[in-house]
Amino acid sequence: METINVTRSSMPPFEEYCEEIKELWDSRWLTNVGAKHRQLQEKLTEYLDAPHMDILTNGHLSLELSLQALELEGEVITTPFTFASTTQAIVRNGLTPVFCDVDPITLTLDPAKIEPLITERTCAIVPVHVYGNFCDVEAIGEIARKHSLKVLYDAAHAFGARYRDRGAGAYGDVSCFSFHATKVFHTLEGGGSCFQDGAFGKRLARLKNFGLNDPETATAWGGNAKLDEFRAAMGLCNLRHVEEEIEKRGRAEARYREHLEGVPGLRLKAVQPEVQPNHIYFPVLFDEEVFGVSRDRVRDALGEQGISARKYFYPLTSTFPCYQGRFDPGITPIALEASRQVLCLPMYGELSGETVDRICDVILNCPKRGGAP
Repeated sequence: METINVTRSSMPPFEEYCEEIKELWDSRWLTNVGAKHRQLQEKLTEYLDAPHMDILTNGHLSLELSLQALELEGEVITTPFTFASTTQAIVRNGLTPVFCDVDPITLTLDPAKIEPLITERTCAIVPVHVYGNFCDVEAIGEIARKHSLKVLYDAAHAFGARYRDRGAGAYGDVSCFSFHATKVFHTLEGGGSCFQDGAFGKRLARLKNFGLNDPETATAWGGNAKLDEFRAAMGLCNLRHVEEEIEKRGRAEARYREHLEGVPGLRLKAVQPEVQPNHIYFPVLFDEEVFGVSRDRVRDALGEQGISARKYFYPLTSTFPCYQGRFDPGITPIALEASRQVLCLPMYGELSGETVDRICDVILNCPKRGGAP
């Protein structure tokens, strides 16, 4: 039986990557902001419509060090419907996450619920673009200006998506990206921060290099988050093919929708007006009362056929054992319900239409409650 993973990394032609890295054998400059790093950073800054950008060793350190570079103290309004990295980056900076519920359609931070959570200790908003769906950037920006708050977007899901023909790097004080191997665009492992303020960029560059101002002077508590030349070379190759990758994923999503759109009890990923999607994930929310089968039973049925699907995002980060007793998941009921219903189906550029058909057959023929086992 063929195993179908929930994702499969895109790769450039082998010969193209070999050609890209060939000069490294001559230069022997393998890290510390070499030529490949600089080339990739320049190209990504343009692609993401960012005023400024820095690339780092992974998406989490992009988040964590960007929060540190913003020099924040106090409370941060954010979403629990996200990957662990978002909340952990906040907490590891000594900040207090204040969890806000999500919009029921896009599953992104609901602007209508933000202002009641603002206190004298609030210093920032950390929204998350989810499954390539954009947050309501205008409403969030207006709230932030009104209350003099910083906005840092977790844009790990937003690479290649565009809102009103602008890339995700154009929004917020900072937008942080993941270039992990499972993403639409990757550098094997990597990340990046797009930002508006050049002074912020200098702080971030210092923090990703041990806090050093010069070889003998550290003026901040920094770490090591420099992207090496081999991964930068992979990024340069993959960037040439990213639009093709997005287009192929779009065909797979269209095939899913042919089978699953309009099925009672299934809610598919939102289609946002004015957003050019990147097709990074294909989440389906299963309403057991209507569909007759729980999300977990569907996942198990797929697994029995060698098909991997992921409960993503589940659980809410506010329910993690490391935060036991600190947060009440009941204050974000929409996010809580979504976390109990969501299942991300396999999605990658090489996913064939026939394989999508097979996946959908398993879902639609999953025995309903009270039916035959």
